[in-house]
This record gives sequence, structure tokens and C-alpha cells, in this order.
Amino acid sequence: MRKWVRVTAWATAALLLVAGGGVLAGLQLAERRMHRQVEVKALPVAYVSDPQALERGRYLFASRGCVDCHGANGAGRTFVDDAAAGVRIKGPNISPGPGSLVARYQPEDWVRAIRHGVAPGGRPLMIMPSEDYNRFTDADLAALVAYVRSLPPAAGGAAIVELPLPARVLYGFGAIEDAAAKIDHARPPATAVAEGVTVQHGAYVANMCLGCHGAQLAGGRIPGSPPDWPPASRLAPGNGSVMDRYPDAESLIRLFRTGRRADGSAVKVMPFDSLREINDTDMRALHLYLRSLSAPARG
Repeated sequence: MRKWVRVTAWATAALLLVAGGGVLAGLQLAERRMHRQVEVKALPVAYVSDPQALERGRYLFASRGCVDCHGANGAGRTFVDDAAAGVRIKGPNISPGPGSLVARYQPEDWVRAIRHGVAPGGRPLMIMPSEDYNRFTDADLAALVAYVRSLPPAAGGAAIVELPLPARVLYGFGAIEDAAAKIDHARPPATAVAEGVTVQHGAYVANMCLGCHGAQLAGGRIPGSPPDWPPASRLAPGNGSVMDRYPDAESLIRLFRTGRRADGSAVKVMPFDSLREINDTDMRALHLYLRSLSAPARG
């Protein structure tokens, strides 16, 4: 009996040692990944300042998630703060005020950060959802930059990214990827399509869904999300698709405007502060596109 106890104790100690070594290795790999150099050939997009571009930039900033992380004034906003889960995430100041992250940005730096998720020095930007913005046309990217540069100066600081131990270990081993690791950096910018209630325009609008719902819009666990967050819904056709609940554009618009499903229940995790700002043309085009999709081969 005593021999069995000793064997069990030694086996447990060995397992703990291996697990501890794995955690340490994961943390070391995470530090390397966070400070790696990502080579990106960022072609600059010229600055613009005309009223039409500024208005388009204002709309994109309000409706494409920028306000959720950076705040309406661009000074930065804490959008996840869960001490129990060990998660705290705050977007940096991107206004022209004190502590601005972008004070010295050149045109190519904006392209690198927004479209590729890479800082001017070459390291990946953590929590920057550039997979959603990678397909911005040059005109939309220029308009967004024009609006951000026109914001009144506001005081703020750098980003805060505090992740729990399991998330950092998984990131180190590549099970959780940052945006810079997901993006095809050689892919050219999207070609502009006319705004309207069309499948083509809806596909362009749907790019904002990729970060959470996946490249095939098949849903699933949001990488790096707090443990109490539910999986992202499946938007693509197939078993479990939520689009069956939204047979017409009006039903999807109600979801985005109210934050409530067709049955009246509240959606826990969606950036409704920005989604409710999407105009009817974009919403109807998005619905048309989602309803036109074929079921993905996998996911």
C-alpha cells in the first residue's frame, strides 16, 4: 500500500513538473511572439481632408467598432474589465492629445496598423482587429484616418492588455493568434463597389464580422475571449445558423438597434454601441449577403 502511495506521489509530482514546464515555455514563447517582427510592405494612402471624406470617416469610426475600443473621443476606453477572470483590456489614445499613440504616425504607419495589425516598429498590435479592416478600400481607409486626425485633442495613454495565464500560454503556443498572424499581408486592397442593397456591397460590409465569427462566418469560440463569453454565432448556412431567426432585413436591423434577439432575449457579447450606428443600406446589404451564402466546407 505504501509503495502505491509513493508511486502515485511521484507520478503526480512528475505531471506537475511537466505542466509547470509547459506553462513556463508557453509564457516565454508568448513574449517572443508579442515582440516578433512582422514584415509588411505598407504602401501609404495619401491624407485627405475634404468634407465628404470626413463624414465617411466619422461614420466608419462610429459603426465599425473603433468607438468600442478607443471611445467616442479617441482617448481610449476600457472595454473588458473582469478582475475575477484576470482580464483587462483598454484601447490606446488615438486622438491628437497628450499620450497619443499615433502622434508621429506617417501615412504608411496608418496603413500598417489598420490594415495589417502591425505597429510602426514592426511588432504585432495586440487585440487590434485588423482582420476586420484588412479589406478596407483605400478611400475608406483614407476617410477613417482623416476623421481620427480631425478629432479634438484628448488626454489618454497606451493600450492595456492584461490576459489570464491560460490565454497567454495558448497564445505562446499559437492556439490563439493575433490579427497580424491571420492576415494575408500580400493581398491587395479591396476594389471599391457602389453602395447599395446588393450582395457585392453586403460582402464588403461583412468584412467587419470576420474577427469574431471567423473567416467562413461559421462562428465558434472567439480566440482569447474571457471564459464566460459565449461562442460567436454561426452566420453561414448550415446546422445551427442563427440566420434562420432573421428571415428579413428588418428583423436583423432590430437586433442591431436593440441588442435583443427575435425572441426578446438580450445578446451578451456584441459591440452594439457601434453596430446600432450602421445605416439601413449597409444593414440590408449585409442581410442580403448573409442569406446568399453557401454552407462552408468546414467549421
